[in-house]
Amino acid sequence: MEKTKAETQPHAGRGVFITPEQYTREQAHRMETTRGRLLIASCRAGAYLAEQIVQRYEALAIQAGGPGDVLYLADVDYRFSDSEACVRLDIPVNGDDVFIIQALFDPAMGGNVDQNYMAALIAARTFREQGASHVTAVLPYLAYGRQDKPTRFMREPTTARLMADLSIAAGIDALITWAPHRTQIRGFYGSIPADMLTPLTLFVEVFDRFRGRDDVIVVAPDAGASKAVTHLGRALDLKCAIASKHRPQQEEAVVTEVIGDFAHKRVALVLDDMISSGGTVYALVKRLVEEAGIKEVYLGVSHNLCMASARDRLVELHTDHKLKQVVVTNSVPQTRAFRSLPFLEVRCLSDTLCRTINRIHYNRSVSELFYHE
Repeated sequence: MEKTKAETQPHAGRGVFITPEQYTREQAHRMETTRGRLLIASCRAGAYLAEQIVQRYEALAIQAGGPGDVLYLADVDYRFSDSEACVRLDIPVNGDDVFIIQALFDPAMGGNVDQNYMAALIAARTFREQGASHVTAVLPYLAYGRQDKPTRFMREPTTARLMADLSIAAGIDALITWAPHRTQIRGFYGSIPADMLTPLTLFVEVFDRFRGRDDVIVVAPDAGASKAVTHLGRALDLKCAIASKHRPQQEEAVVTEVIGDFAHKRVALVLDDMISSGGTVYALVKRLVEEAGIKEVYLGVSHNLCMASARDRLVELHTDHKLKQVVVTNSVPQTRAFRSLPFLEVRCLSDTLCRTINRIHYNRSVSELFYHE
């Protein structure tokens, strides 16, 4: 049978026909994992952290003797004039192992939680529709995490479950987040991997200088923080205490008592997952100083939402109530107003997150990165 011109010139405008042997050679040449080529992407609100993660990843890769280039797509989202979000990709992503980094709350730029969440979901759907093999959302601060159950008698939805459903529907097949409000949220994501990174390792390092001291006590500001505080106390060989509080109304906290042995205690280490308005910390620190005789207070917080009321309260506690130091992370982009506080230290999560991404990309255990009792 006579062959056509197209059949006699098979490469003309069509690319190379792939065979199993050729595919195997390409994979060996690229040195890719079974998950595909590593690609780190950021939505606009997540760029502040994504750039640091990429830089740290490249530095660690070079230090380990490997290639130092990481494919990075920055600011994949933009908005139309009516505020609709859209995502466009500059390169093909077929078969790639994609990690999308996004700050769901962005006080430094005035970002809206709902808009940022939608941008992350649209980005995930874009990568999925364009052929990415894996799409992992890296959401250091998991917004809506506090809505993990309805308030009693208030007829509320379990919004944290809704956001998990939307994430899965968008094409996200794994989640990385830092110190969620409740680890039980993991169950909302069903069968997809959800790495809820523990802050214990970080705060063991931060407060290691107090290890084993008889005059130091670790205090939980409420029952929700008691488990984390217990673990920190065991890790540092310190006694623990817990505060009892209630909220007479939204965003207001009253500490009714602090349960623990404060005899001969001079220093209190307070560990909490979040500072919003700062009401809980304010009430607790004042009570520790005025009633328990504490002379120095050190505060460790996983997420600081940078509210103006919280800043005012922290300044007052530092000036008048023995608050010596506050350590927060950049899970939420910190505003200039907070970064300028001389007693506040911001710990960057880039090293933790890039090592987590590396472990997942090479199908290794993430838990090996963190402190275990």
